[in-house]
Amino acid sequence: MSEKIEELRQVRIQKLEELKKRGIEAYPVESQRTHAVGEALKNFNELQESKDTVILAGRVKSIRIHGKLIFGNLEDQTGSVQFLLREDAVGDEKFKEFELFDIGDFMQIEGTLALSKTSEKTLEVKTYSLLSKSIRPIPAEHFGLKDLETRLRKRYLDLLVNKESRELFEKKAIFWKTIRNFLEVRGFLEVQTPVFEDVPGGAEAEPFVTHHKALDRDFYLRISLELPLKKLIVGGFEKVFEIGRIFRNEGVSTEHLQDYTQMEFYWAYSEYQKLMNLVSEMYKETIQAVTGGLTTVYDGKEIDWSGPWPQIHYFEIFQKQTGLDLNTVFP
Repeated sequence: MSEKIEELRQVRIQKLEELKKRGIEAYPVESQRTHAVGEALKNFNELQESKDTVILAGRVKSIRIHGKLIFGNLEDQTGSVQFLLREDAVGDEKFKEFELFDIGDFMQIEGTLALSKTSEKTLEVKTYSLLSKSIRPIPAEHFGLKDLETRLRKRYLDLLVNKESRELFEKKAIFWKTIRNFLEVRGFLEVQTPVFEDVPGGAEAEPFVTHHKALDRDFYLRISLELPLKKLIVGGFEKVFEIGRIFRNEGVSTEHLQDYTQMEFYWAYSEYQKLMNLVSEMYKETIQAVTGGLTTVYDGKEIDWSGPWPQIHYFEIFQKQTGLDLNTVFP
């Protein structure tokens, strides 16, 4: 497989050299893009009727050659659109020049929007230019990238070929933005606390150790956000929170890393009932923002997050599940 990839890479390098011989800049410094793909598709009817020139930029995801017609798909972060090169529209020289393009290249296409014979929204290209020549082949769009190890170790490839992975990143951004806005609206102050700790916190969790050269001593990467936030409460702040990275030097799996983002908040002059209500409201608002509703499905089971949440006593449910009465263990 590696030999095949290297062979494809050499072919692309030869195409790059040919582009240079023709005086074509393979890595220009700018693009004249007028619309994102998603924007062009959203305003398709208006742009089609006005016949305004549209300039799109993105990565070539597919190429289909039919005689004097070349169909392809161009993709940017906002979406994918079909494009059509006609030899009589772009000219014989530009049409042949497209032989030097490959799937994975970034290009700029200029033309007008129209419906194809199969009623697919299409950009009919008048001219085009290269934005960045791709030297390494990307995974085929049809087969995708299935190997989990490769997907996690080379996340850029996972994002490149798996739309679901990109959507997960977008949902994560919405998740943290919603939580931040939720707390700020309620008067909480966002703070940033030190990542290095002189004394490791986090109870029994295993910390990472790092060496501070200027002080010639070891420090620990924080395991939780708790203690510095509590010190801020001592210092006079009444509502504080932090969204930050924490580090636990233990275990690893496809769903668990040693560094991850955590949020903690502290609220003076309050008590657990208010905090329970706040957490319930925060979850509902966040779930609504991320999923578009308050009903989700996990492991084949539907979860309804709306309405009041049941409140249970920890000692009682613990005894029910284990038979152990914590009142007798911790009198």
